[in-house]
Amino acid sequence: MMLTRAFRGGVGNPLLSRGSPVTLTWGKGPPSTRALGSVSQQKQQAQVNDMSKSFGNIPPPSSMFNHSGIITGEPTTTTSDILPILPQKQKQQTSPDVLGINIDNAAVVRPVGTTVSMEGRDEFWRKVPIWENVSAADFLSYRWGVANTVQGTAKLFKFLQAVVPAQVPIDTAGTQMQSRDEFIKDVLDGVTAATMAIRLTPYILSRANWANPRHDPIVRQFLPMKSLMVPDHPKLALDSLHETADSPVKGLVHRYTDKALFLPTSVCPTYCMFCTRSYAVGADTDTVTKASLKPTRRRWEEAFAYIESRPELQDIVVSGGDSYYLQPEQLTLIGERLISMPNIKRFRFASKGLAVAPSRVLDESDGWVNALISVSNKAKKAGKAMAWHTHFNHPNEISWITSAASQKLFEAGVTVRNQTVLLRGVNDDVKTMSTLIRQLADNNILPYYVYQCDMVEKIEHLRTPLQTILDLEAQIRGSIAGFMMPQFVVDLPGGGGKRLACSFQTYDRNTGISAYTAPSVVGRDKENKVYEYYDPVVLEPTSMPLTQEVEVA
Repeated sequence: MMLTRAFRGGVGNPLLSRGSPVTLTWGKGPPSTRALGSVSQQKQQAQVNDMSKSFGNIPPPSSMFNHSGIITGEPTTTTSDILPILPQKQKQQTSPDVLGINIDNAAVVRPVGTTVSMEGRDEFWRKVPIWENVSAADFLSYRWGVANTVQGTAKLFKFLQAVVPAQVPIDTAGTQMQSRDEFIKDVLDGVTAATMAIRLTPYILSRANWANPRHDPIVRQFLPMKSLMVPDHPKLALDSLHETADSPVKGLVHRYTDKALFLPTSVCPTYCMFCTRSYAVGADTDTVTKASLKPTRRRWEEAFAYIESRPELQDIVVSGGDSYYLQPEQLTLIGERLISMPNIKRFRFASKGLAVAPSRVLDESDGWVNALISVSNKAKKAGKAMAWHTHFNHPNEISWITSAASQKLFEAGVTVRNQTVLLRGVNDDVKTMSTLIRQLADNNILPYYVYQCDMVEKIEHLRTPLQTILDLEAQIRGSIAGFMMPQFVVDLPGGGGKRLACSFQTYDRNTGISAYTAPSVVGRDKENKVYEYYDPVVLEPTSMPLTQEVEVA
């Protein structure tokens, strides 16, 4: 049995060189490697041997679980920033490396049995210069997407050099311009200052307008520009929601009486600049050493044991990181384990995958969505509810691929809900937010929450005053069916949980301080506690338009 796993280095990875994949072979004895890129075979072998010393022989995916459904091997990596195991169901095909960075060809294959008709479809990714010759079969392949993900500053630099025009508009009128090099330097300086590492899927990159990147709502979410950053509010924190303090065991947040948050991994397919879990998610950055959550057997078992020991727990959110980075076997293991617990009535898998890599749902050569559908069906037979909670922030993230993937999930009976984060210059106007809500509803994705942006570090330029979310709800409510109207909420700093944004006790518009109470959230001296949310002190003089242009695809 020969299966391979591709490892990639990145910021904060002491063992692997950035952009240099290593292929491990499952089998008896120490893993073997083959030379790729500029890293020698001997150096790669030494790196793998170091891993083997740390974790022992690495088990193949099929032997990761024993008859009791427990992970039988220790984690297969020394970094939280790792690519998933990719099933090999057909002959490998090679693909040119459009970025000039070595890619593991084992990850480049065409999808098997994808039934999406391309007649009349907009092959929008061809607008990106480096992908103008990429076929629909390749672009819809999840493996192709993983292999061509832009990860780390070196690959980001090459990507931006290839797609950014010679002159970039600074203002919305296009009267002020900067050079490509100036724009790229602005981004790379922002990466140095940011709390999140760089990882972007080809899908989300293809939805951006690279002719005018400074004013694109997708670029604004994922690429930090140093010129737009402003000093942090003094109350900002990496773990603003105090998740670590509310964790009885590592990777399990128990804040509400009947609900807990399980974090099996700390890896995502795409890293959001405004991540509320920037203290743990992704690779280390120049400013943050992450408290990573590796998917180890011991940690998972401690979380399961705690859940089973608390009869009041009925609802579990499985997040991370991102559930997209669970192997199908792991997703099944977690789902079946939760279904088997008498106290658990509901659970959700949280993943941004539908927004940043929707083709995975359509790619029949990948087993993730089949595992999700299977777990959903098993839950229903047990009289329990499973849902997928995803994360769209702007209508431009939605394409015909999203619609096809959503339809597949809808026909399979999978409940999908969306959680949006309110971001300045991205979705903080009525037109954009109402369009997003309608398009989600039209794709049978329930608009569940719109969050006030959390008070995390290095994203002060993306936060809005509380008044913005209050005005948006007031103007949008009544324009769409009530059961498709999301709740506009604040996740209270300090661990107070979610409260309706309009339920504040006081809100002083002059000081920007709003006060909330959370009577149902108790423990850790939270009884009668007053939680405060602070508006941003300084709003940068950005040239971002308050109303975004919305594409229809």
